[in-house]
Formats: sequence, structure tokens, C-alpha cells
Amino acid sequence: MATIPLTRRGAELLRSELHRLKTVERHAVIQAIAEARGQGDLSENAEYEAAKDKQAFIEGRIAEIEGKLAAAQVIDPGTLDAGGRVVFGATVDLEEEDGGQRVTYQIVGDDEADLKQGLVSISSPIARALIGKESGDVADVQAPGGTKSYEIVDVRYV
Repeated sequence: MATIPLTRRGAELLRSELHRLKTVERHAVIQAIAEARGQGDLSENAEYEAAKDKQAFIEGRIAEIEGKLAAAQVIDPGTLDAGGRVVFGATVDLEEEDGGQRVTYQIVGDDEADLKQGLVSISSPIARALIGKESGDVADVQAPGGTKSYEIVDVRYV
């Protein structure tokens, strides 16, 4: 199985979700199934079917998270020293060449990505365009609206 890159924060978020699913959600759905069973005929019991569906989802998510954590390569961006190059975990300050708009992104794992928080997936077009570049370089990103060019203003490992 291939390794899955995660930042330390991303791994902690997955562990936290796994703990919540195992200790809270799993017990709640078991209780809901027991209550629905107590209502009698299971063949026409919508609450029972909904609870069983939710249980299947929870168990599937638990297995998925456990698999990802087992295959995870946890990287602490604070310990990186890539000589100013953009690598996984790096925080990059960019300036759009056309409009001069400045943005800051951190390159993270697929499960951690949240554009509203400035976290872009390692497999996203912008991250792929930035990887390996340094401050002062220009990255051309293939976006749905066409190609956009960004100048790399700064690369930090925080």
C-alpha cells in the first residue's frame, strides 16, 4: 500500500475523528438500533433501517481512517529544511501576476485540504505547479478558467 502524506495536524484530526466515531457515534447508533428493535416488526421499521445504514457508514469510515493512519507518512512542516524550495507541508506566499492579488497556501494531504483555510491538497493543480519551485520563481497553474501565473514571494516551513 502506498504511503499517504499527512501533516502532524492532519494526522491529529484523523485520530480525533476516529476516537469520536469509536467512542460516541458507534455507541449512539447501537442504542438507536436497540430502540428500533424494541418497536416490533423490523421489516417495516424505517428507524431500524436508518440506524443500520448509519451503522454501516460509521463502520466504513472507521475502517477508512484506520487504513489511512496505518499508511500515513506524518510530516512535521516545522522540521523541514528544503532550502527554500516548495515541498509538502510548506506554506507559500504567492502574488498573482495579472492582478497582484496575494494569497497564502499550505500544501497538505488530500484529507486535510480546505481552501477557505488556505490548505491545498498535494494533488491539486496549484500544488503540483508549485512543488520544487523557490522564491522568485513563477508557477503557471492550469485552472478551469484558464492558465494563471503566480510569483512565489516566500516559502516557509511552519
